[in-house]
Amino acid sequence: MFGEGKGSAELMLVGEQPGDREDLEGRPFVGPAGAILDRALDGARIERSTVYVTNAVKHFKFRERGKRRVHQRPDAAEVAACRRWLAAEVELVAPAVVVAMGATAARAVFGRATAIGENRGHVLESSLLSPPIVVTAHPSSVLRQRDQGARRTALEALTSDLRFAASIMDP
Repeated sequence: MFGEGKGSAELMLVGEQPGDREDLEGRPFVGPAGAILDRALDGARIERSTVYVTNAVKHFKFRERGKRRVHQRPDAAEVAACRRWLAAEVELVAPAVVVAMGATAARAVFGRATAIGENRGHVLESSLLSPPIVVTAHPSSVLRQRDQGARRTALEALTSDLRFAASIMDP
């Protein structure tokens, strides 16, 4: 599944892979993580219609557990295999800034594991993609927090990272 959004977006958001809902609907970020992303974009005062959203890996990797399809993290070979499609999307959209959301997206953008925590709030460069890169946590990480306070803190951090990315494209 390829991304969607404004074809000439200045901001491109890259997630990990489609989830169950995304796979069924054929659109990125329409499930629970998409709802969190929408809240963070609202908090950062970024209209979703102005950005391009996509995923590093273009297929939903899952394991069946009863009637449920449970997400499985893509491995390095799957990330590498899909990198050319991500690079093509970046070239077509030509964003001013790419936001890599989560470890898998960061691996796709940089070609290696990249720590999210220590690189948040910094403009990074990639030898694989030309626009400046900002890394942040994946919106689904907000959902995995154990209590309401931790979820609120994680959402605020995601929102802050998106605001930072927007400030780079439009100082």
